[in-house]
Amino acid sequence: MKLPWQKSDARAAKGAAANSGSTKLDLGDDAKDTKKASSAKKNSAKKNSASTAAQDTKQGDKSDRPLGKDGKPLPKGYTPPKGRPTPKRHDQEVKRGVVRDPNAMSKPQQAQKRKELKASMSKEEWKDYKKQERAERRERNKEIQARMDAGDEQYLMERDQGDVRRYVRDWVDSRRFLANYMLPTMVVLLAIMLLGTFLPRVAEILSLVSMIFIVAIFVEAVLIGRRANRAVREKFPETDETGFGLGMYAYSRASQPRGWRTPKPQVAIGSKA
Repeated sequence: MKLPWQKSDARAAKGAAANSGSTKLDLGDDAKDTKKASSAKKNSAKKNSASTAAQDTKQGDKSDRPLGKDGKPLPKGYTPPKGRPTPKRHDQEVKRGVVRDPNAMSKPQQAQKRKELKASMSKEEWKDYKKQERAERRERNKEIQARMDAGDEQYLMERDQGDVRRYVRDWVDSRRFLANYMLPTMVVLLAIMLLGTFLPRVAEILSLVSMIFIVAIFVEAVLIGRRANRAVREKFPETDETGFGLGMYAYSRASQPRGWRTPKPQVAIGSKA
């Protein structure tokens, strides 16, 4: 017989289970707090090591940098001055003779001077001035072209400058090649093929002749490039200006009619270059 104030066995079991569950929860919270504390310590240690390494790297970079006049390391990427101002491109061009302006003025200065000059003239005077200016420009262009034809190094294009290129031009100009007649022959063949549309048999023969001519031109181009390179190596054994570019330069000159070449041929056909 159980008294009213005594618990039954089922209620006692439920109370024990609840007490054990609360104890497990408390233990779980303590374990989580311990894990959080340890991870926080690890993170702080990593941050401290990273900051220390960064400081060491910065100090190492500063120690490797050159020092300025005040004894402090110069900033990263610092470039020391050349000790002289950078020359203007226009002045350098005038010095080399590329800009052929007798007053050696820059383009903005020329535009400003032209504007002031136009404002000081009447319409008729301005027209006469422009006409005279065009005539002077034509004369100047003729003089430049004459100097280029004569082979003046100051007026030649960059690809034509130098002793090696002059020698190649003379080497090509002193010989006859099938490529010398390439442009006239191609024009004639094109005209005949247009007329050959009315004569199919003639068109077939002309197309075969054209293919043979093109193959012959290709083979000769290879031979011209090789022979020109060999001649340059014999004449200038120390030069490195040989190869495909020089061969193409020789062939491009050989493929032009003699009267169309710039600079003009300076040697006669058959002379030794």
